[in-house]
Amino acid sequence: MALAACVAGPGPAAQAAVPASPAVTYTNPIAEKRADPHIFKHTDGYYYFTATVPEYDRIVLRRATTIQGLSTAPETTIWTKHASGVMGAHIWAPEIHFIDGKWYVYFAAGATNDIWAIRMYVLEGTGANPLTAAWAEKGQIRTQWESFSLDATTFVVNGVRYLSWAQRDPSVNNNTDVYLAKMSSPWTITGTPVRLSRPTYSWETVGFKVNEGPAVIQRGGKVFMTYSASATDSNYCLGLLSASASADLLDPASWTKSPTPVFTSNTSTGQYGPGHNSFTVSEDGKSDVLVYHDRNYKDISGDPLNDPNRRTRVQKLYWKADGTPDFGIPVADGVTPLRLSSYNFPDRFIRHWEFRARIEANVSPLADSQFRVVTGLTGSGTVSLESANFPGYYLRHENFEVWLEKNDGTAQFKADASFYRRAGLSDSAGVSYESYNYAGRYVRHYEYLLQVQTPNTATDRADATFYGQ
Repeated sequence: MALAACVAGPGPAAQAAVPASPAVTYTNPIAEKRADPHIFKHTDGYYYFTATVPEYDRIVLRRATTIQGLSTAPETTIWTKHASGVMGAHIWAPEIHFIDGKWYVYFAAGATNDIWAIRMYVLEGTGANPLTAAWAEKGQIRTQWESFSLDATTFVVNGVRYLSWAQRDPSVNNNTDVYLAKMSSPWTITGTPVRLSRPTYSWETVGFKVNEGPAVIQRGGKVFMTYSASATDSNYCLGLLSASASADLLDPASWTKSPTPVFTSNTSTGQYGPGHNSFTVSEDGKSDVLVYHDRNYKDISGDPLNDPNRRTRVQKLYWKADGTPDFGIPVADGVTPLRLSSYNFPDRFIRHWEFRARIEANVSPLADSQFRVVTGLTGSGTVSLESANFPGYYLRHENFEVWLEKNDGTAQFKADASFYRRAGLSDSAGVSYESYNYAGRYVRHYEYLLQVQTPNTATDRADATFYGQ
């Protein structure tokens, strides 16, 4: 090892730069007993949050200047279900949008005489702050059929506003498909709606044949639409549609459907039924954030719609080299993980591979390169790096090689898995990790494998510098 430490590793890139999408972390859950979450970042500097409440009887809003701040922000009821008739039951899945100087909330509701006569409705709010705005009912969004419909969302592509939603086709023996139409006003669609997706894959038809809860994010000239599938228990998951932003979005042939789900339950992290998502952006505007609900247990007695314990959660959304979103896994409760990219090989990230730590590009699965930075196992003043997909496993050095291993509770393991977080040795905007029990030795990559060595040269220091993403 002494010889290896003196041999120059791969040299630094011609120019290393702070990544455009720096690390953002949050602590989950954001809100207990809040399903179908929607978080909207407005130009006034506030995040606005609404969700389904377990009583299915009202629409609530919170606001805060940070996403994390929503967890403790006071909640305001802006609208309550009708005492009789339509909009009198099953108040579901509100979304808040700001269109042409006014606030709009889209939601679904049943009727007091038929709670399953679910239809889509719109509220219009006038005022700078939607928590104190004057709200008026704009009525039902009329579609091609008078049938079960819900989960309206709106978005703009190339100056054209669209509405997407879920609806039951009366002629087909399934629950809901995903539809799209142009809008002539914030509460009116125009033209003939088109069906974008129908539940046909096995993972879309567990319990119920469901495609619902569309949500849209745009990047790199592409439009990506997530949707939720199957029953709202542990089988609930996210599917993905994608299209070119320059294509005719009302032509179903413009859309490609992923044959596999993109976000599913994970037994390792204890998260089940992730779905009904929305998207927002980080406080600095540089990172996309996935917002969704799930439960932290698998088994539900009775109808999952009667179980109140879906929680609102957030985590950073990553992007693959081909420009498509990488959702990873629903991470464990508590602080969300980050990724660590190499200072001198910016496209390479620390990852575990067969439990050996290394740097590598195009990591798949994503979670192999995600680590929770937690209080060091030796106590405060240090940090430890816990695997996102193997909770309880930590990066530790052994014979000065870095491995991912399960915490065995010994003092030796705790010392080997604890580090001092320092300013990056090659760039103070980055980070370097000094060994707790071998002062002066830092985590660095050498021939792409992670070691704990003493940095003596500029190359060594570059190899020991990383950026959180």
